[in-house]
Amino acid sequence: MRRMSRMIQGGLLLWMYGAILGGVPAHAQTRSAPQEAIRAVLDAQVAAWNRGDIEAFMVGYWKSDETLFAGANGFSRGWQALLDRYRKNYPDRKAMGKLSFSDLEIHALSEDAAYIVGRWQLERESDRPGGVFTLIARRFPEGWRIVHDHTSAFAPPKKD
Repeated sequence: MRRMSRMIQGGLLLWMYGAILGGVPAHAQTRSAPQEAIRAVLDAQVAAWNRGDIEAFMVGYWKSDETLFAGANGFSRGWQALLDRYRKNYPDRKAMGKLSFSDLEIHALSEDAAYIVGRWQLERESDRPGGVFTLIARRFPEGWRIVHDHTSAFAPPKKD
């Protein structure tokens, strides 16, 4: 009976852990595979963006005043400032479009830190903005989170 109770408690803890991570599978948060765990965070962000859920997208970022975003308009410091920036620049599903990441490279710097480079692309009715990014991620008790995001946009290729 005691063993069954522990199994139920353990299952409940895993379920709660997964719910807190906003859909990032608990197995992807293990210490044995930081690249897989980080990719799971990025995949969860893309899925959240593509369903129009900026708040779930933000789960991938460290919820701290120290989180930093660098882009063409300068710096946004803090998780809330970054959320406000996304809400302002992407007020609805039409503005958000469909997000994809490509050419991802995930490089472990230590057991609890990594940097990620890649390309981002939005597909919208009237345009296809895109660019490149460099992220710095750290492992926290709740899993991997982006602590620094440097995103650059570039002009989409001209249509012939």
